[in-house]
Amino acid sequence: MPVMNSTLEKLKDVKSDCCVTIQLQTHRTPPGNQKDDIELKNLVREAGKRLTNECDKEKASVITDKINKLASDIDYRFNLETLILFVNEDLAEYVRLPISIKENKVTIGKTFATRDLVRALHQELYYYILVLSRDKARLIEAMADKEVAEITDGFPVENTFKVPGINAKLESSEVLEFFNRVDKQLNETLKGNDLPVFISTDESNYSDYLKVADRKETIKGLIAGNRDLENAHNIIDAVWPVAKKWNEQKNHQRLEELDKAIGAKLFLTDLTEIWRAILEGRGRTLFVKEGYFQPAKLENNVVRAVSSDNMEEANVEDIIDDMIEKNIDFGGDAVFISGDELKAYDGLVLVTRY
Repeated sequence: MPVMNSTLEKLKDVKSDCCVTIQLQTHRTPPGNQKDDIELKNLVREAGKRLTNECDKEKASVITDKINKLASDIDYRFNLETLILFVNEDLAEYVRLPISIKENKVTIGKTFATRDLVRALHQELYYYILVLSRDKARLIEAMADKEVAEITDGFPVENTFKVPGINAKLESSEVLEFFNRVDKQLNETLKGNDLPVFISTDESNYSDYLKVADRKETIKGLIAGNRDLENAHNIIDAVWPVAKKWNEQKNHQRLEELDKAIGAKLFLTDLTEIWRAILEGRGRTLFVKEGYFQPAKLENNVVRAVSSDNMEEANVEDIIDDMIEKNIDFGGDAVFISGDELKAYDGLVLVTRY
């Protein structure tokens, strides 16, 4: 998420005549990821043809060259579920996402198509797993039940304090010193963000680690057991049920916030009223039913929902994503609810500041 978050911050306000977004469903393992190269080349060719027709000739040539160069730098062995390329005359970069998208496509417009990035950042639980023993510490990035990456910058941390044959008191001191070093590296990696951390270790190690942890508030739970030698996939399989339960409890607490707002009449459910309140900076939290998408006709800040059978009438592919992005721009946030708690509000409620 730190990488995705910084990418979103960089891209969301970019405006130019020809912003190219290429989205591709990818595969983590062979033989699927061996075909990703071919699929991307097809999309790159499509982007080149469209640029020639839709953009200034000189600018189209520059951007096409940048797309080809960026695509050639991608190592498909490290693919996740989705690959997105963002290119215009001033920048060229890509991100990998551990979520699936509906279709491969090329989008060319005055801004980048960041909706899938926004969804990934706010709908799925993104977290770290600290795999801890008295010998070594590993750090894994995960989103929901999937691995994003195992951190290699500063990790693994090896215990160089360990001396065989020393007495128990000294050993305990050296273990705490090692855990303190691990904690310093963890906080350096997190760089002050509030992503949750789950620790996979023995209960005694967990207790000792909490004694030296500088940011205990980021640590959300223990998954007991030594998993030093297990692969990341198996570790996430063990951690995800605990992380998922924690996230559900957190969202339930956020629903209490919604109940208070409803009691105080600080909420909106009409699409147009929500849209206008967000643009005025009055939006605090947007509660969204997971999986809720809504094509719309947006004109003079009036939002009219469009059914999937009449998509030709829509000029906004998904007004919900636009609401999420705008609300975040004004300092609000979004909470995705998996249960039926939003059924009475047709899956969407905005809690307002006033």
